[in-house]
Amino acid sequence: MDIHLIDGTYELFRHFFAVPSALDANGNEVGAVRGVLASILGLIESGATHVGVATDHVVESFRNDLYPGYKTAEGVPPLLLAQFPVLEEALESMGVRVWPMVRYEADDALAAAAAKAAGDVRVGQVLICTPDKDLAQCVVGNRVVQIDRRRGITRDEAGVVAKWGVKPESIPDYLAVVGDSADGFPGLPGWGPKAAALTFSQYPHLEQVPKDWRQWHPSIRGAQRLSAVLFQQWEDALVYRTLATLKLDVPVFENVDDLQWKGPRAGFEPYCRRLQLPRLYARATEAQA
Repeated sequence: MDIHLIDGTYELFRHFFAVPSALDANGNEVGAVRGVLASILGLIESGATHVGVATDHVVESFRNDLYPGYKTAEGVPPLLLAQFPVLEEALESMGVRVWPMVRYEADDALAAAAAKAAGDVRVGQVLICTPDKDLAQCVVGNRVVQIDRRRGITRDEAGVVAKWGVKPESIPDYLAVVGDSADGFPGLPGWGPKAAALTFSQYPHLEQVPKDWRQWHPSIRGAQRLSAVLFQQWEDALVYRTLATLKLDVPVFENVDDLQWKGPRAGFEPYCRRLQLPRLYARATEAQA
């Protein structure tokens, strides 16, 4: 069996800005929810049997306690935020396993689920469906891969190296110095993607970078300047790496069998009527058959 793990937050954002507005029977905006449901059902219709979806039920997480500049819900359209609980309820009704994150983030749930699924010998491949570079740290050989469904790109470990210049294990260190504007931390001054890739391809983690810049690999240009910045802002770099490191101890499922899609639940038909999507219920029952 293959395991499909889906970034519900990314999917909801993507559909919110890509699909037309649509109202449910009560006059509430549900255009993005409808788009995500159709997309995930399409994945099932294409042969996915074991599916899990993680969402950011609350945008803020424990990382906001570690760094005050970390991302918040500020600036997110209220009509988008209001669709998170609707999506979570709709997916549950459709029979899909959902992890609505509050203390942790959706990325943490995906990372934990990927690690746990990969540990089951019955699993052929774990497919993490998101383009988010944070999840690249979870890729393992060709067993755990990252998929950008919108662009049709699959990245195994070699693909991660080709894209970012470092192995998956070094992605948090890479992000620590480069920064991540989407998550709200700046990285270190003067550390661009090229310098970070050259450095962490030689020294996988921050602690392995020589403190004497003269000992740095000759391929790393500007070693003296980079070294000065890194070790002057060492504590910041460690904090940023902690922000970028995904948690693997998030409760997700007991057994991969819990992720098997067995068809919609009894309440899915009225839910589809509420969303004004009668065809979705018909598709789900056909897919179950």
